[in-house]
Amino acid sequence: MTTRAVEDYLKTIYKLQQGGSRASTNAIAEKMGVRAASVTSMLQQLSEQGLVDYAPYRGAYLTTLGLATGLRVIRRHRLIELYLHQHLSVPWDRVHEEAERLEHAISPYLEERIDNLLGYPGFDPHGAPIPTDAGEIAAEDVIPLSELPLNMPSVVGHIPDEDSALLRDAASLDLLPGATVTVTRRQSSDGALSVVVTPAHATSERTHEVGAELACRVLVNRPELN
Repeated sequence: MTTRAVEDYLKTIYKLQQGGSRASTNAIAEKMGVRAASVTSMLQQLSEQGLVDYAPYRGAYLTTLGLATGLRVIRRHRLIELYLHQHLSVPWDRVHEEAERLEHAISPYLEERIDNLLGYPGFDPHGAPIPTDAGEIAAEDVIPLSELPLNMPSVVGHIPDEDSALLRDAASLDLLPGATVTVTRRQSSDGALSVVVTPAHATSERTHEVGAELACRVLVNRPELN
């Protein structure tokens, strides 16, 4: 049985290695808010347990066992987020914090009951894919809104859930998963965007100004370029 600390590390390494490279000690330390020396010590332990492949000064990536364990934690986290949002009306900018507490506590039985109640969903409230019980996870083909070509519609796919202020800002501009968005103008001075947004399940469109920082964090489906 893994500890909460081990599960947190595996989850963090999984997210960092999505870029295709090893998770560095410094990146893990920054993401988790701990000292680099503490990360090094934990990576050595995880390596001994067969959960990560770790080399000093080169970072770490998850082994097959580590990946399966990390995806199980992520599955529980995202199922809990969706359950809290849909059935307890917890705002989408609060569910991450609550799920962080609960993901280490629920049993496989309760996990399955939640999954069944939700209808075996594919995505959490922020658009992130939920791993299946078999450890499979849908691949995301997304780009930052800031990189979307002008006048080319796309759909908001995924917004990182760790920053509650970011989520509130996105919601205030209708940039929720499933919304159709088109960039109509770029501000050369500060990187801000003018966008037209049609919320999911709506027909009326709205025009918003999106700051550069938010535009870099909101992920949209990669458009098909002809």
